[in-house]
Amino acid sequence: MSSTVWVRRALKPAVFLAGLGPAIWLVVRGFQGELGVNPVETVTNDTGIWTLRFIVLTLAVTPTRWLTGWNPVALFRRMLGLFAFFYGTLHFLTYFILDHSLELAGVWDDVVKRPYITAGFTGFMLMVPLALTSTHGWIRRLGGHRWNRLHQLVYVSAIGAVLHYLWKVKLDTTNPFIYIAIVAVLLGARLWHHIARASQK
Repeated sequence: MSSTVWVRRALKPAVFLAGLGPAIWLVVRGFQGELGVNPVETVTNDTGIWTLRFIVLTLAVTPTRWLTGWNPVALFRRMLGLFAFFYGTLHFLTYFILDHSLELAGVWDDVVKRPYITAGFTGFMLMVPLALTSTHGWIRRLGGHRWNRLHQLVYVSAIGAVLHYLWKVKLDTTNPFIYIAIVAVLLGARLWHHIARASQK
């Protein structure tokens, strides 16, 4: 069995189940009454951090392929990106439904007045076209070059996500800065690779 077939048949289903794990565990904790004194805040924080983690994992796929030479790792990129969008959607819906009771005016006021909401909302909205065009059909419709250009929006979305996290945290900013450093390294690796390729032409 080739490595690509093994990834498709065995490893991808395992990664998919692992990706659902945080959401399932959140539901289990909810039914057990273990979401703390402020369940809405717990759900918001957990879905937010998993959104950021999956964005980081999505960004890590290409540098991992460069470093290891293991091309089948690219098969995980779409799944990881869709999980980032999935948890981002849960994060936004928790905020929109439970914090603002479906009132768009309140959300818009937050977007305008609170920088961390502005950054997070921008990052989430940029993920919407990426999720919608993630299929092979959209790659054919847009063409590979335009599709790749569009999906570079994930870089801006990642920056929005880490700024959202940093500006939301009021006391210990250690974890936000760790994610900022990781995103900076992953984006810097892409810039270095682009410059290296350009210098060889």
